[in-house]
Amino acid sequence: MMGSGIINLPPGFCFSPTDEQLVLHFLYSKESLPFYSNIIPDLHVSLPDPWELNGKALISGDQYYFFTKVKENKTTENGYWNEIGVTEPIISATDKKVGIKKYLVFYLGEGPRGTETGWVMQEYYICPYVFNTQCYGISGSKWVLCKVYERKKFQSQQGANYYYSDEDDGGSELSWQDEVFLSLDDDLEEIKSLP
Repeated sequence: MMGSGIINLPPGFCFSPTDEQLVLHFLYSKESLPFYSNIIPDLHVSLPDPWELNGKALISGDQYYFFTKVKENKTTENGYWNEIGVTEPIISATDKKVGIKKYLVFYLGEGPRGTETGWVMQEYYICPYVFNTQCYGISGSKWVLCKVYERKKFQSQQGANYYYSDEDDGGSELSWQDEVFLSLDDDLEEIKSLP
């Protein structure tokens, strides 16, 4: 269930897209097709705390997905999202940079002296020139796709707190449609190489 209504998914359905699929199939469609029907809702990051996302964002397992505007304030009633300085490129199956992923951690209290929690947000941005080999920045995009999950906390023998995550890193698992297109590309390359 989401804020704008109920989505009935078939039994056993698990929303588990790769990073590339999140950028190309969801975020790119959101940017380029304004009337595109999408199962991922729009949210304002400044409204809910991460533990309040249930019923407001698309949930799959222990991960929440939603769209928000790029420049929105990332504070909530009880804390703020802080960027940790980690940015990863999202590379397509054809070795093109199609987007970037940034990591943020949720802190309780007011910045910059809040208390770190186990909540993590991954922000997905599309490259303005998605089919070029370089990403020239994110300034042209109006939307960002967010994935939020909670890391598990454990305490070391020395008493230090650490976090870990069961979260899938987006790996290289492809949809059947992507596999068909890649297979066709491989067949064309093989045909071109024949004498």
